[in-house]
Amino acid sequence: MRKLLLIAFLPLAFISCASLNSTDKSTPNPSLKLINTIEIPFNQEFKNTVVGGLSSIDYDTKNDLYYFISDDRAIYNDARFYTAKIHLDSDTINKIAFKNVVSLKNAAGEKYSNWETTPSESIDPEELRYNPKTNSVIWSSEGARVIAKDFSVLQNPTLQTADLNGNYLNEYHLPANLNMQKEEKGPRSNGVLEGIAFNKNYTTLYANVEESLYEDDCEATTAKGGMIRLFEFDVNSRKNTAQYAYLLDPIAHEPNPAAGFAVNGISTIQYYAKNQLLVVERSYSVGRQACTIKVYLCDFSKATDVKNIASLQGQEFTPASKILILNMDDLGIFIDNIEGITFGPKLANGKQSLLFVSDNNFSNKQKTQILLFEVN
Repeated sequence: MRKLLLIAFLPLAFISCASLNSTDKSTPNPSLKLINTIEIPFNQEFKNTVVGGLSSIDYDTKNDLYYFISDDRAIYNDARFYTAKIHLDSDTINKIAFKNVVSLKNAAGEKYSNWETTPSESIDPEELRYNPKTNSVIWSSEGARVIAKDFSVLQNPTLQTADLNGNYLNEYHLPANLNMQKEEKGPRSNGVLEGIAFNKNYTTLYANVEESLYEDDCEATTAKGGMIRLFEFDVNSRKNTAQYAYLLDPIAHEPNPAAGFAVNGISTIQYYAKNQLLVVERSYSVGRQACTIKVYLCDFSKATDVKNIASLQGQEFTPASKILILNMDDLGIFIDNIEGITFGPKLANGKQSLLFVSDNNFSNKQKTQILLFEVN
Protein backbone atom coordinates (compact mmCIF):
# COMPACT_ATOMS: atom_id res chain seq x y z
CA MET A 1 0.00 0.00 0.00
CA ARG A 2 1.27 3.46 -0.81
CA LYS A 3 -0.49 6.20 1.13
CA LEU A 4 -1.05 9.13 -1.20
CA LEU A 5 -0.64 12.15 0.85
CA LEU A 6 17.91 11.54 -3.87
CA ILE A 7 20.64 11.31 -5.83
CA ALA A 8 20.02 9.47 -9.10
CA PHE A 9 22.06 6.31 -9.53
CA LEU A 10 22.55 4.66 -12.88
CA PRO A 11 23.07 0.91 -12.48
CA LEU A 12 26.04 -0.46 -14.37
CA ALA A 13 24.07 -3.36 -15.78
CA PHE A 14 24.53 -3.81 -19.50
CA ILE A 15 21.05 -2.79 -20.63
CA SER A 16 20.11 -1.92 -24.19
CA CYS A 17 17.01 -0.01 -25.25
CA ALA A 18 16.03 -3.00 -27.33
CA SER A 19 16.18 -5.34 -24.34
CA LEU A 20 13.95 -3.05 -22.31
CA ASN A 21 11.35 -2.22 -24.92
CA SER A 22 10.73 -5.40 -26.86
CA THR A 23 8.97 -8.64 -26.05
CA ASP A 24 8.87 -12.12 -27.50
CA LYS A 25 6.49 -11.96 -30.46
CA SER A 26 5.27 -15.56 -30.05
CA THR A 27 2.22 -14.17 -28.22
CA PRO A 28 0.50 -11.13 -29.79
CA ASN A 29 0.72 -7.96 -27.75
CA PRO A 30 -2.68 -6.95 -26.37
CA SER A 31 -4.44 -3.62 -26.65
CA LEU A 32 -7.03 -2.38 -24.18
CA LYS A 33 -10.30 -0.57 -24.90
CA LEU A 34 -12.11 1.10 -22.00
CA ILE A 35 -15.77 0.07 -21.76
CA ASN A 36 -16.92 1.80 -18.59
CA THR A 37 -16.22 2.50 -14.93
CA ILE A 38 -18.24 2.53 -11.72
CA GLU A 39 -17.52 3.85 -8.23
CA ILE A 40 -18.22 2.24 -4.88
CA PRO A 41 -19.55 4.98 -2.59
CA PHE A 42 -17.24 6.25 0.14
CA ASN A 43 -17.74 4.47 3.47
CA GLN A 44 -20.24 2.01 2.03
CA GLU A 45 -21.00 -0.57 4.70
CA PHE A 46 -21.34 -4.31 4.29
CA LYS A 47 -21.97 -6.66 7.21
CA ASN A 48 -20.80 -4.08 9.73
CA THR A 49 -17.55 -3.33 7.88
CA VAL A 50 -16.42 -0.31 5.90
CA VAL A 51 -15.80 -1.18 2.25
CA GLY A 52 -12.56 0.63 1.53
CA GLY A 53 -8.88 0.19 0.88
CA LEU A 54 -9.60 -2.37 -1.85
CA SER A 55 -6.10 -3.31 -2.84
CA SER A 56 -6.64 -6.23 -5.21
CA ILE A 57 -9.21 -7.93 -7.42
CA ASP A 58 -9.33 -11.54 -8.63
CA TYR A 59 -11.92 -13.52 -10.60
CA ASP A 60 -13.23 -17.03 -9.96
CA THR A 61 -14.42 -18.08 -13.41
CA LYS A 62 -16.40 -21.15 -12.36
CA ASN A 63 -18.50 -19.29 -9.79
CA ASP A 64 -18.50 -15.89 -11.53
CA LEU A 65 -17.25 -14.41 -8.26
CA TYR A 66 -14.72 -11.67 -7.50
CA TYR A 67 -12.34 -11.49 -4.56
CA PHE A 68 -11.15 -8.19 -3.09
CA ILE A 69 -8.69 -7.73 -0.23
CA SER A 70 -8.84 -4.64 1.99
CA ASP A 71 -5.53 -3.15 3.09
CA ASP A 72 -7.07 -2.21 6.43
CA ARG A 73 -4.49 -2.96 9.13
CA ALA A 74 -7.38 -3.90 11.44
CA ILE A 75 -7.82 -0.19 12.22
CA TYR A 76 -11.39 0.21 10.95
CA ASN A 77 -12.41 -3.45 11.05
CA ASP A 78 -10.70 -6.84 11.01
CA ALA A 79 -8.05 -7.54 8.37
CA ARG A 80 -10.34 -9.04 5.71
CA PHE A 81 -11.30 -9.90 2.17
CA TYR A 82 -14.61 -9.61 0.33
CA THR A 83 -16.38 -11.61 -2.33
CA ALA A 84 -18.73 -9.93 -4.78
CA LYS A 85 -20.70 -10.28 -7.99
CA ILE A 86 -20.09 -7.70 -10.70
CA HIS A 87 -23.15 -7.55 -12.93
CA LEU A 88 -22.61 -6.76 -16.60
CA ASP A 89 -25.41 -5.39 -18.74
CA SER A 90 -24.71 -5.25 -22.48
CA ASP A 91 -21.04 -5.77 -21.67
CA THR A 92 -20.88 -2.81 -19.29
CA ILE A 93 -20.64 -2.85 -15.51
CA ASN A 94 -24.13 -2.31 -14.16
CA LYS A 95 -23.56 -2.78 -10.44
CA ILE A 96 -21.48 -4.60 -7.83
CA ALA A 97 -23.10 -6.69 -5.12
CA PHE A 98 -20.96 -7.79 -2.18
CA LYS A 99 -21.69 -11.34 -1.04
CA ASN A 100 -19.41 -12.04 1.92
CA VAL A 101 -16.66 -10.63 4.09
CA VAL A 102 -14.05 -12.90 5.69
CA SER A 103 -11.64 -12.04 8.52
CA LEU A 104 -8.04 -13.17 8.03
CA LYS A 105 -6.35 -15.05 10.86
CA ASN A 106 -2.77 -15.77 11.84
CA ALA A 107 -1.11 -19.14 12.40
CA ALA A 108 -2.48 -19.25 15.97
CA GLY A 109 -6.01 -18.92 14.64
CA GLU A 110 -6.39 -15.38 15.97
CA LYS A 111 -7.49 -12.23 14.19
CA TYR A 112 -4.79 -9.66 13.55
CA SER A 113 -4.40 -6.76 15.98
CA ASN A 114 -4.99 -3.07 15.32
CA TRP A 115 -1.86 -1.46 13.86
CA GLU A 116 -2.35 1.67 15.91
CA THR A 117 -2.46 -0.15 19.26
CA THR A 118 -0.41 -3.34 18.72
CA PRO A 119 1.67 -2.92 15.55
CA SER A 120 3.87 -5.95 16.20
CA GLU A 121 0.82 -8.24 15.92
CA SER A 122 -0.84 -6.44 13.02
CA ILE A 123 -0.58 -7.03 9.26
CA ASP A 124 -0.56 -5.01 6.02
CA PRO A 125 -2.62 -6.89 3.38
CA GLU A 126 -1.92 -5.96 -0.23
CA GLU A 127 -2.95 -8.56 -2.82
CA LEU A 128 -5.08 -11.72 -2.82
CA ARG A 129 -5.54 -14.44 -5.44
CA TYR A 130 -7.98 -17.34 -5.51
CA ASN A 131 -6.68 -20.84 -6.33
CA PRO A 132 -9.49 -23.02 -7.78
CA LYS A 133 -7.32 -26.14 -7.60
CA THR A 134 -7.12 -25.99 -3.81
CA ASN A 135 -10.20 -23.83 -3.16
CA SER A 136 -8.03 -21.48 -1.13
CA VAL A 137 -6.58 -17.98 -1.37
CA ILE A 138 -3.05 -16.65 -1.16
CA TRP A 139 -2.43 -13.14 0.09
CA SER A 140 0.53 -10.86 0.58
CA SER A 141 1.50 -8.53 3.40
CA GLU A 142 4.11 -5.81 3.07
CA GLY A 143 5.17 -6.11 6.69
CA ALA A 144 6.59 -2.99 8.33
CA ARG A 145 9.83 -1.09 8.74
CA VAL A 146 9.46 1.76 11.21
CA ILE A 147 12.72 3.13 12.59
CA ALA A 148 12.40 5.99 15.06
CA LYS A 149 14.47 7.36 17.93
CA ASP A 150 12.42 5.71 20.67
CA PHE A 151 10.25 3.31 18.68
CA SER A 152 10.81 0.71 16.00
CA VAL A 153 8.86 -2.07 14.30
CA LEU A 154 10.49 -4.63 12.03
CA GLN A 155 7.96 -7.03 10.54
CA ASN A 156 8.87 -9.19 7.57
CA PRO A 157 6.58 -9.35 4.55
CA THR A 158 4.62 -12.58 4.08
CA LEU A 159 2.88 -14.68 1.47
CA GLN A 160 0.20 -16.73 3.24
CA THR A 161 -2.32 -19.32 2.12
CA ALA A 162 -5.73 -19.33 3.80
CA ASP A 163 -8.92 -21.29 3.39
CA LEU A 164 -12.09 -19.53 2.29
CA ASN A 165 -12.96 -18.87 5.94
CA GLY A 166 -9.74 -16.91 6.39
CA ASN A 167 -7.97 -19.60 8.42
CA TYR A 168 -4.19 -19.82 8.06
CA LEU A 169 -2.99 -22.86 6.10
CA ASN A 170 0.66 -22.26 5.35
CA GLU A 171 3.25 -19.67 4.41
CA TYR A 172 5.70 -19.28 1.54
CA HIS A 173 9.44 -19.36 2.23
CA LEU A 174 10.62 -15.87 1.34
CA PRO A 175 14.25 -15.27 0.36
CA ALA A 176 16.56 -13.47 2.77
CA ASN A 177 16.63 -10.28 0.67
CA LEU A 178 12.98 -9.68 1.63
CA ASN A 179 13.75 -9.57 5.36
CA MET A 180 13.25 -6.18 7.00
CA GLN A 181 16.41 -4.73 8.55
CA LYS A 182 17.30 -1.78 10.74
CA GLU A 183 20.09 -0.69 8.42
CA GLU A 184 19.27 0.47 4.91
CA LYS A 185 19.38 -2.98 3.37
CA GLY A 186 16.56 -5.10 2.02
CA PRO A 187 13.03 -3.76 1.48
CA ARG A 188 11.99 -0.15 1.92
CA SER A 189 9.11 0.72 4.18
CA ASN A 190 5.80 0.45 2.36
CA GLY A 191 7.48 -0.69 -0.86
CA VAL A 192 7.54 -4.46 -0.59
CA LEU A 193 5.20 -7.28 -1.76
CA GLU A 194 2.56 -5.34 -3.64
CA GLY A 195 1.44 -7.71 -6.41
CA ILE A 196 1.05 -11.48 -6.80
CA ALA A 197 -0.26 -13.65 -9.66
CA PHE A 198 -0.56 -17.35 -10.46
CA ASN A 199 0.43 -18.78 -13.81
CA LYS A 200 -2.19 -20.49 -15.96
CA ASN A 201 -2.12 -23.88 -14.23
CA TYR A 202 -1.46 -22.60 -10.69
CA THR A 203 1.96 -24.25 -10.40
CA THR A 204 3.93 -21.00 -10.26
CA LEU A 205 3.34 -17.82 -8.29
CA TYR A 206 4.84 -14.46 -9.21
CA ALA A 207 5.31 -11.57 -6.82
CA ASN A 208 6.91 -8.15 -6.98
CA VAL A 209 8.35 -5.54 -4.70
CA GLU A 210 6.85 -2.13 -5.30
CA GLU A 211 10.14 -0.24 -5.08
CA SER A 212 13.85 -1.01 -5.28
CA LEU A 213 15.57 -2.89 -2.49
CA TYR A 214 18.10 -0.61 -0.79
CA GLU A 215 21.05 -2.57 -2.13
CA ASP A 216 19.71 -2.75 -5.70
CA ASP A 217 19.05 0.87 -6.64
CA CYS A 218 17.76 4.24 -5.51
CA GLU A 219 14.05 4.97 -5.54
CA ALA A 220 12.56 6.22 -8.79
CA THR A 221 12.82 9.96 -9.41
CA THR A 222 11.46 12.20 -12.15
CA ALA A 223 14.83 11.78 -13.86
CA LYS A 224 15.18 7.98 -13.77
CA GLY A 225 13.37 4.85 -12.75
CA GLY A 226 14.44 2.36 -10.10
CA MET A 227 15.45 -1.26 -10.67
CA ILE A 228 13.13 -3.65 -8.82
CA ARG A 229 12.80 -7.43 -8.57
CA LEU A 230 10.12 -9.86 -9.71
CA PHE A 231 10.02 -13.10 -7.70
CA GLU A 232 9.04 -16.55 -8.95
CA PHE A 233 7.84 -19.26 -6.54
CA ASP A 234 7.08 -22.95 -6.96
CA VAL A 235 3.57 -23.40 -5.55
CA ASN A 236 4.14 -26.99 -4.44
CA SER A 237 7.31 -26.35 -2.40
CA ARG A 238 6.43 -22.68 -1.71
CA LYS A 239 10.08 -21.81 -2.37
CA ASN A 240 11.57 -18.97 -4.39
CA THR A 241 12.95 -20.40 -7.64
CA ALA A 242 14.04 -17.29 -9.56
CA GLN A 243 14.26 -13.51 -9.45
CA TYR A 244 14.25 -11.07 -12.38
CA ALA A 245 15.17 -7.42 -12.59
CA TYR A 246 12.67 -4.91 -13.97
CA LEU A 247 13.33 -1.21 -14.63
CA LEU A 248 10.58 1.17 -13.54
CA ASP A 249 9.74 4.33 -15.44
CA PRO A 250 10.69 7.66 -13.87
CA ILE A 251 8.04 9.41 -11.78
CA ALA A 252 5.58 10.92 -14.25
CA HIS A 253 5.21 14.43 -12.79
CA GLU A 254 7.20 16.78 -10.60
CA PRO A 255 5.65 17.20 -7.14
CA ASN A 256 4.28 20.56 -6.05
CA PRO A 257 5.89 21.77 -3.82
CA ALA A 258 9.14 20.53 -5.31
CA ALA A 259 10.19 18.85 -2.07
CA GLY A 260 6.85 17.04 -1.75
CA PHE A 261 6.26 13.30 -1.85
CA ALA A 262 6.42 11.53 -5.20
CA VAL A 263 6.69 7.85 -6.12
CA ASN A 264 6.54 5.35 -8.95
CA GLY A 265 6.30 1.63 -8.35
CA ILE A 266 4.54 -1.57 -9.37
CA SER A 267 1.15 -1.73 -7.67
CA THR A 268 -0.15 -5.01 -9.16
CA ILE A 269 0.61 -7.73 -11.71
CA GLN A 270 -1.42 -10.19 -13.79
CA TYR A 271 -0.23 -13.35 -15.55
CA TYR A 272 -0.62 -13.01 -19.32
CA ALA A 273 1.25 -15.85 -21.05
CA LYS A 274 4.33 -18.00 -20.56
CA ASN A 275 7.12 -15.77 -19.19
CA GLN A 276 4.87 -12.72 -19.55
CA LEU A 277 3.06 -10.55 -17.03
CA LEU A 278 0.89 -7.49 -17.28
CA VAL A 279 2.60 -5.01 -14.96
CA VAL A 280 0.85 -1.93 -13.57
CA GLU A 281 3.13 0.99 -12.75
CA ARG A 282 1.50 3.62 -10.54
CA SER A 283 3.02 7.09 -10.30
CA TYR A 284 1.82 9.74 -7.88
CA SER A 285 3.11 13.21 -7.04
CA VAL A 286 1.91 15.63 -4.37
CA GLY A 287 0.00 18.51 -5.94
CA ARG A 288 -1.98 16.25 -8.26
CA GLN A 289 -5.09 14.31 -7.33
CA ALA A 290 -4.93 11.72 -10.09
CA CYS A 291 -2.35 8.98 -10.48
CA THR A 292 -0.55 8.17 -13.71
CA ILE A 293 -1.20 4.49 -14.38
CA LYS A 294 0.74 2.63 -17.06
CA VAL A 295 0.12 -0.98 -18.05
CA TYR A 296 3.10 -2.82 -19.52
CA LEU A 297 3.52 -6.25 -21.05
CA CYS A 298 6.61 -7.59 -19.32
CA ASP A 299 8.59 -10.49 -20.77
CA PHE A 300 11.29 -12.23 -18.74
CA SER A 301 12.02 -15.16 -21.08
CA LYS A 302 15.47 -13.73 -21.85
CA ALA A 303 16.04 -12.04 -18.50
CA THR A 304 18.88 -13.03 -16.18
CA ASP A 305 17.94 -14.91 -13.04
CA VAL A 306 19.39 -12.55 -10.42
CA LYS A 307 18.40 -14.70 -7.43
CA ASN A 308 22.02 -15.17 -6.43
CA ILE A 309 23.11 -11.59 -7.10
CA ALA A 310 23.12 -9.84 -3.72
CA SER A 311 23.13 -6.32 -5.18
CA LEU A 312 22.19 -5.27 -8.70
CA GLN A 313 24.40 -2.20 -8.57
CA GLY A 314 27.45 -2.55 -10.77
CA GLN A 315 26.47 -6.02 -12.00
CA GLU A 316 26.04 -7.35 -15.51
CA PHE A 317 22.58 -8.77 -16.16
CA THR A 318 19.68 -8.61 -18.59
CA PRO A 319 16.45 -7.23 -17.11
CA ALA A 320 12.96 -8.18 -18.18
CA SER A 321 11.75 -6.40 -21.28
CA LYS A 322 8.60 -4.32 -21.29
CA ILE A 323 6.32 -2.71 -23.84
CA LEU A 324 3.66 -0.11 -23.07
CA ILE A 325 0.10 -1.38 -23.53
CA LEU A 326 -1.82 1.55 -22.03
CA ASN A 327 -1.19 4.88 -20.36
CA MET A 328 -4.42 5.69 -18.53
CA ASP A 329 -3.62 9.40 -18.80
CA ASP A 330 -4.74 9.00 -22.42
CA LEU A 331 -8.26 7.93 -21.41
CA GLY A 332 -9.28 11.49 -20.59
CA ILE A 333 -10.92 10.54 -17.28
CA PHE A 334 -9.89 10.77 -13.64
CA ILE A 335 -7.92 7.72 -12.53
CA ASP A 336 -7.18 7.11 -8.87
CA ASN A 337 -4.85 4.75 -7.01
CA ILE A 338 -5.07 1.55 -9.11
CA GLU A 339 -3.92 -1.43 -7.03
CA GLY A 340 -5.66 -4.48 -8.52
CA ILE A 341 -5.98 -6.17 -11.91
CA THR A 342 -7.68 -9.37 -13.12
CA PHE A 343 -9.02 -10.99 -16.24
CA GLY A 344 -12.80 -11.27 -15.97
CA PRO A 345 -15.39 -13.16 -18.05
CA LYS A 346 -15.58 -13.30 -21.81
CA LEU A 347 -17.73 -10.51 -23.24
CA ALA A 348 -20.71 -11.09 -25.52
CA ASN A 349 -18.52 -10.38 -28.55
CA GLY A 350 -16.13 -13.16 -27.49
CA LYS A 351 -13.39 -10.78 -26.39
CA GLN A 352 -11.65 -11.15 -23.03
CA SER A 353 -12.46 -8.62 -20.30
CA LEU A 354 -9.90 -7.05 -17.95
CA LEU A 355 -10.82 -5.25 -14.73
CA PHE A 356 -8.97 -2.86 -12.42
CA VAL A 357 -9.78 -1.60 -8.93
CA SER A 358 -8.49 1.48 -7.10
CA ASP A 359 -7.70 1.78 -3.39
CA ASN A 360 -9.23 4.86 -1.76
CA ASN A 361 -7.03 4.59 1.35
CA PHE A 362 -10.23 5.14 3.39
CA SER A 363 -10.09 8.80 2.34
CA ASN A 364 -13.07 10.88 1.24
CA LYS A 365 -10.71 12.66 -1.14
CA GLN A 366 -10.13 9.47 -3.12
CA LYS A 367 -12.33 7.06 -5.04
CA THR A 368 -12.89 3.33 -5.18
CA GLN A 369 -13.17 2.77 -8.93
CA ILE A 370 -13.74 -0.40 -10.92
CA LEU A 371 -12.70 -0.12 -14.57
CA LEU A 372 -13.75 -2.56 -17.27
CA PHE A 373 -11.69 -3.03 -20.46
CA GLU A 374 -11.99 -5.15 -23.55
CA VAL A 375 -8.77 -6.95 -24.52
CA ASN A 376 -7.94 -7.04 -28.21
